[in-house]
Amino acid sequence: MKWLVLLGLVALSECIVKIPLTKMKTMQEAIREKQLLEDFLDEQPHSLSQHSDPDKKFSSHQLKNFQNAVYFGTITIGTPPQEFQVNFDTGSSDLWVPSVDCQSPSCSKHKRFDPQKSTTFQPLNQKIELVYGSGSMKGVLGSDTIQIGNLVIVNQIFGLSQNQSSGVLEQVPYDGILGLAYPSLAIQGTTPVFDNLKNREVISEPVFAFYLSSRPENISMVMFGGVDHTYHKGKLQWIPVTQARFWQVAMSSMTMNGNVVGCSQGCQAVVDTGTSLLVGPTHLVTDILKLINPNPILNDEQMLSCDAINSLPTLLLTINGIVYPVPPDYYIQRFSERICFISFQGGTEILKNLGTSETWILGDVFLRLYFSVYDRGNNRIGLAPAA
Repeated sequence: MKWLVLLGLVALSECIVKIPLTKMKTMQEAIREKQLLEDFLDEQPHSLSQHSDPDKKFSSHQLKNFQNAVYFGTITIGTPPQEFQVNFDTGSSDLWVPSVDCQSPSCSKHKRFDPQKSTTFQPLNQKIELVYGSGSMKGVLGSDTIQIGNLVIVNQIFGLSQNQSSGVLEQVPYDGILGLAYPSLAIQGTTPVFDNLKNREVISEPVFAFYLSSRPENISMVMFGGVDHTYHKGKLQWIPVTQARFWQVAMSSMTMNGNVVGCSQGCQAVVDTGTSLLVGPTHLVTDILKLINPNPILNDEQMLSCDAINSLPTLLLTINGIVYPVPPDYYIQRFSERICFISFQGGTEILKNLGTSETWILGDVFLRLYFSVYDRGNNRIGLAPAA
């Protein structure tokens, strides 16, 4: 779904692929520390390393953590393979990367796919336009061989961006987006990557999972075809999907210090790896910010002194009868040594057709705390405290 800040029981399958993801600072810091970001990306190993047991189809590669905000990993497209960093996004369903035909400043700062250098590329005469919470792209469709670790899909339809909005999409360190939501959100007539993995039996279980680390020493992972249970503590709690478009579930309450701060009559929550923050209706987020930060600094309601963190309340989310705490050291992020940033954002009132008058997006702020499993076979999400 891509809302980013700009201040800016599943057994371990025989067919499981784990792709480590990296994360970077909030967009404010990334923009202000552009040279640091470029140096960081230059240091990262980009090649995929194969697991020693090919029967398990286990693939992983190590990428460093770069604070909190965005998680991305490596795929290849074409023959011979052209490598791209993509955001594995549960809030959208399409795969796209920049094209060599794109002249937008946003494209020029990223790797671009060259169809003429791939012997397996097939052009499709269809123009597309995709709009996200943090930007948009226009382009065309093509098909080619996609590889995620050692999972291979031939004739996968994907988008080639020919025009991208500047702003967030220009500054992010990944090249494109790989959507993992339901096919009903995909471009009409196309089949999403995960559905092709599932339908063509490239994976043995119609499941994927995310471990988004909040610790620099731990590697973030996306897993396809099964679940590695060493990445979570306790039992997975399963939550039914209420509408098979986004990974959308019913939430019954949001409280702080015993006071209801949202979802007072029940609401819908979208579990979204492609969103950095906790996003909700603007009027409710405004009230939460006033509650948390009655004396904002720098004339910004989301900025506060880091000294205040220890006195702030824990956010309690109740989903399917289970309470999921989000303590302040997760919903507050450091902007500098003394200034911190509150990771709430308004705007979900623009979302339509989600079957509710109130919608929240549980982004990476929430998912760093809770290991998440996405079970397409049973239309459910599993959550457990991250290890």
